[in-house]
Amino acid sequence: MARRLLIAGNWKMNGFLADSLADTLATLMRKKQDWPFEMVVCPPFTLLHYLGKIISGSGMALGAQDCHLKGSGAHTGDISPLMLKDVGCTYVILGHSERRMDHGEGDSLIREKATAALGAGLKVILCIGETEAERDSGQTLTVNQTQLKGSMPVAVDVDATNLVIAYEPVWAIGTGRTPTNLEIQEIHAFIRKELLSLIGKAAEGVRILYGGSMKPGNAGEILALPDVDGGLIGGASLKAEDFWAIAQQSPSL
Repeated sequence: MARRLLIAGNWKMNGFLADSLADTLATLMRKKQDWPFEMVVCPPFTLLHYLGKIISGSGMALGAQDCHLKGSGAHTGDISPLMLKDVGCTYVILGHSERRMDHGEGDSLIREKATAALGAGLKVILCIGETEAERDSGQTLTVNQTQLKGSMPVAVDVDATNLVIAYEPVWAIGTGRTPTNLEIQEIHAFIRKELLSLIGKAAEGVRILYGGSMKPGNAGEILALPDVDGGLIGGASLKAEDFWAIAQQSPSL
């Protein structure tokens, strides 16, 4: 099944109003409206409204890096999925390893957030991935299987239109290290097989992104792998020329 490449930029806790990154990317996107790939930028909450205006009409989507599981209420410091939708977001990243580690988020909480996000009309980029210790002890498949099953949203229709899976080997994030292409393809194929058991034939259309030190120099060969449908880009998404260069590695170009 043909799946449109998705290049997602996770800016993490970086970016200010004075930065020109979004401006540059929007200008590049507007040069052509029928790109064979989709791009989404996920800045900090402080930039969502501002960036939404900048990229409007460019074909680029806006995403957030997290959300609460409730639509409103006494939750100081949190942002609801309805608020993200209201400000123009199409996507939200959930279950990122830094949320799991820094904030102690477990599969059950991520499942509730994902369910709420889909219910609000957002598309979910659901992150899973093993640590270096888990990889070294031979638990890669088990960890990813457990996280996928435990974090999948419930009580809503889940299909290729609203769900993206991002495989991010934690040991490769920001380290410059990456698994071999064979390892990347094997785990992506494994994830798709697990998705088939969870949501049936719809899994064939769900995009599975690779996240973990993808950059212009290695993006082409990674994106050409059969079960890799794009990238969740961290550091390289903070430089317009690098982020754009990764997208230009699309096998369809």
